[in-house]
Order: sequence, then structure tokens, then C-alpha cells
Amino acid sequence: MKDTKTRGISRRSVLKGTAAFAGLAAGSGAITGFPAILAAEPITLRYLSTATNQSPAIADQAFKDLGIKIEYVSVETDEVTKRIVTQPDSFDLVDTEYFSLKNLVPSGNLMGMDAKKIKLVDKLATVIAKGEIDGKKIGDQGTAPHKVCYLEGQHSKNFAKEPTEWLTLIPTTYNADTLGIRPDLIGRPIDSWAELLNPQFKGKASILNIPSIGIMDAAMVNEALGKVKYGDKGNMTKAEIDTTIATLIDAKKAGQFRAFWSDFNESVNLMASGETVIQSMWSPAVTAVRLKGIACTFQPLKEGYRAWASGFALPKTLKDKQLDAAYEFVNWFLSGWAGAYLNRQGYYSAVLDTAKANMEGYEWDYWMEGSPPRRTSRVRTAACSRRPARFVTAAPTPSAWAPWRAGTRSWTKMRTWFRSGTSSSPPDGRNHNLCTPRSHAPGRFRQASPAARRRGPPAALLAGGAACPRFSGLLRPAAACHACR
Repeated sequence: MKDTKTRGISRRSVLKGTAAFAGLAAGSGAITGFPAILAAEPITLRYLSTATNQSPAIADQAFKDLGIKIEYVSVETDEVTKRIVTQPDSFDLVDTEYFSLKNLVPSGNLMGMDAKKIKLVDKLATVIAKGEIDGKKIGDQGTAPHKVCYLEGQHSKNFAKEPTEWLTLIPTTYNADTLGIRPDLIGRPIDSWAELLNPQFKGKASILNIPSIGIMDAAMVNEALGKVKYGDKGNMTKAEIDTTIATLIDAKKAGQFRAFWSDFNESVNLMASGETVIQSMWSPAVTAVRLKGIACTFQPLKEGYRAWASGFALPKTLKDKQLDAAYEFVNWFLSGWAGAYLNRQGYYSAVLDTAKANMEGYEWDYWMEGSPPRRTSRVRTAACSRRPARFVTAAPTPSAWAPWRAGTRSWTKMRTWFRSGTSSSPPDGRNHNLCTPRSHAPGRFRQASPAARRRGPPAALLAGGAACPRFSGLLRPAAACHACR
């Protein structure tokens, strides 16, 4: 596998990169109102997604601004795929991940999103739309978002090789994940995915029981152990699959795993109770444990992170007022309030310009630029209090990004980067016990100290995760960042 060269790319340029959907946007600029929907009778949109993508605050604000009621339909990751394939009339809007698209698009149950109806389509992050940052290509192992970003036609079952006016998803957020640990119970540094199968943690480890994501974590572990050198974690050979599964079976028989979790709350309870001390984890779960007053770290690892990305799609059955309302909601979502809300939780919103316009200067400086806090944010959420977490981002200098490779997770919520891809960043040798505003994916981490802020771009973002976007396959340095949720 060839290393992806990413010299000269700064962390801040990654955050501020936007996609060039030239010629596709019907218009650009600030979105100031939604009179069409406000003037109509209340419409309810059934919003299908996992619980981690659902926020009562966003639903409440959307109703205030649009008069549209959001009815959340909460299911597990694999169930989202099942619903789309077997019950396309059971929802009006779905928030899914890019890594799932190769299973969803062939069903013909999703319609292409009309770029002409998306007011800020030309402002979408280039890392998703083009697989680029500042015009430079990044790793794209796995289902990189830019590979599955367009359809040949509105009702096509085929991905387009070049940009068209029909998008598969309108991105919402992206980020990257890693292992969660209980530093108080482990008592020593953890810096590699290989530690998940360290006999020291026999009966105290856990891994995701979501196949599309868990297999990426397993691949990261196998590569870290030196058992396999994957060509593309998102498109394994038969021999690579056999070795990966064999490693998991041997570990299970040896009693390495306390449990296999598939639900957000399961991961929180396992870690908070001390039943596990190291496991696959999502950043919001780490925050949930910390809010209980229990030490928990979203641990940076030398092999990198698994990136992910997610976005909105519409069922082919949607029409008339419901269809209009869905587009109105998507445009509202990109217009800034929701993006700012998500930025304060440590995620990257798909359109950073509008999110910035909806944040106070001190908030943007803290969450996005890595500046020390100047005052308490007016908007307080559980996710906002992640500051105490310890994290690092990428390499110490832009040149250190040179060896970064693509990941495996497949982009799924750029909170996936590609679940079939991975992202990783080389160790920087600096103090990792720094407070960072974003305790999510590497790309979100903003160190509080000047030394920390000199670090390069987020590992998960530029490394090129193979499977992860929720961004898998998007970014990753020398290691792999894979499948995300």
C-alpha cells in the first residue's frame, strides 16, 4: 500500500476546507429564512437514525424555525440499513453513513438528492465531496465518501464516477474514533490498538458487535500486532479476512472479551462499571462515563483512528409536501444552528462557515482553533463538558504527515470516515495528557497549550481511514483508522 503524501497541510486548513461543487448549486450565501414551510400547516418528518445522531435540541430548534416536527426513529446501525432496504416507506428522512451506501444504493430505495435544491452545496467540506484538503488528495482506502458521493441519475442504482447533480447523501457531520480506556484501572500508558488483545486485559476488553465497524477495529488490532499488512482494509482479500476472523475467534476462546457491545448505553455501562477497562468506543460514550465522575480517556494511538462521516438521504417514496419539507429541513440543518450545536460537541459540521456564524468568537476559538477558554459557553450540553478529556491530534509538524496512509472503515458519519477504512497518525512523542476542547475524533482535538496546537492536522482526517467515515478511508497517517459507526 502506498503512503499518501500530505505535506504542508495544516490542522486549521483541514477544519476550514470546503467542497467545490461548482456549477451544481442553485445559489449560495447565508440562509435567512424558510417561509414556505412556516406558512404551511405543521408537517412531521420521521427521522431514521441511530440514537447518537438524534438531538432533542436540534428537533426543538427546527420546529421553532420551520414549524416542522421531527419524530425520531431510533434503531441500531445495522437496523438502519435493514429499514432502508425493506421498509422505505417507514421514514421520511434518514441519517446514515457513507460506508453503508454500497448496500443501500443497489436497492433503489433511496432517491438522489437534488444539488439544485441544496442552497449550500458549494460549501460542503471538500474532504467528503472530493477527497481533498486544500487541493491535495488524501488517503481513500475503503468506502471513501468522494467515491460514493454521486449517482448517475435521481433514481439510479449506480454511483457516478464524476460529479453530477444527484448526490447520494448530503453530509451532516464527520469525525473519527479510537479506543476508550480506564486509566485509573490500567495504570500505565496505552499507545497501540494491539493492547485490545493484550492478555493483561483478559476478561476486561470489549469490541463492537456491529460487523461493519467491529471488523475494522479488528483489522487495526491485527495490523498493530504485525499479523497482517492490509492492502485496503475496506476491501480485504480472502486471506486477510480469514486471518482477521481467526484472530478474533482465538481471542474469544481465550476469554479476552468481557462482552461485545452494539448499543451506545452498553459501552457506557461496561466502562463505567469497570467490567471493561479497554474497548472500542465512541467519543460521546467517553463523555457519558466522565460525566459520572469516572476516569475515562478517548485514547490516541500510534496507528491512528478510524474515521467516519454521515449524511441525509431521502426514500424514493417521499413526495409532495413531505418531500418539500425534507429539503427545507436539510437546508436548515446546513444553515448554521445545528452545525454550531454539533461543533460544540466535538464534531465537524459539513458546512463550517455557517456554523462559525452561529458561534461566539470565543466558542469558535476554543472548539475549532484550539485557543484556551476565555469564558464559559452560553450553550451548555453534556457533550460540551469534554474539556477534561486527554487527547492529541496529529503529528508535531505538517511534514510528519508524509507517511500517513489511507484507512479502512468506510465513511459513515464522517463519524466513520469509512467504515471500511482507517485513519491513523504517527506518534508525536509529546505529552498526551493535554486538555483538548474536542474529545472526539483526532480531527476535533484542539490542544490547550501552544505546544499542542503546533501539532499537525487531525490524524483521522488526514490519515485516510480505510473504513471509517462515519469517514472511513478518508484520512489516516501511517496506520489505519477504520470503520466508524
